[in-house]
Amino acid sequence: MRRRATITLHWLNLLLLLFVLGDGGATQWLSLLYAACALTMCALALVFGLMSGPGPKLEGAVRALHPWLHRGIYGLLGWGGLALAAEAFGTSLPGPTARQLLLTLLAVTALHAVFNLWRHTALGDGALRRITPRRIHHIL
Repeated sequence: MRRRATITLHWLNLLLLLFVLGDGGATQWLSLLYAACALTMCALALVFGLMSGPGPKLEGAVRALHPWLHRGIYGLLGWGGLALAAEAFGTSLPGPTARQLLLTLLAVTALHAVFNLWRHTALGDGALRRITPRRIHHIL
C-alpha cells in the first residue's frame, strides 16, 4: 500500500507541478490539490521513512549524500506545497514566493530525473523500477 501510494503521489505531484506552473496563475482548487498531494507525500515519508535508497552500485560521496539529497527534495516539495496553499488562501509565507519555490523544485526535479536515468542505464541498478508502476517494468 505504501509503495503504491508513494508511486501514485510521485507522478501526480509531477503532473500537478507542471499544471500549476504552466497555468501562469493556478486556480485555487488546482493549488490546493497540488498542496494536498505534496504534503501527503511528505507525511508518508515522515511517518514511514523514505523508500529511496542509494542502491548497491552507488559508492563514495554520492552514496553518502543520496539520502540527504532526497530529504532536501522532500523539504522543497513540502515548503512549496505549504507556500502554494497559503497563497491560495490569500496569505504568504516568509521567504520566496510559491512560484519561486516551485520553479526551484522543477529544476531540482529535472536533475533528479537525469540522475535516476543515469543510475538505471549506466549503473544498471534498476533505479527506475522503484518509482514506476509494475505494469511498465517490462519496458525498462
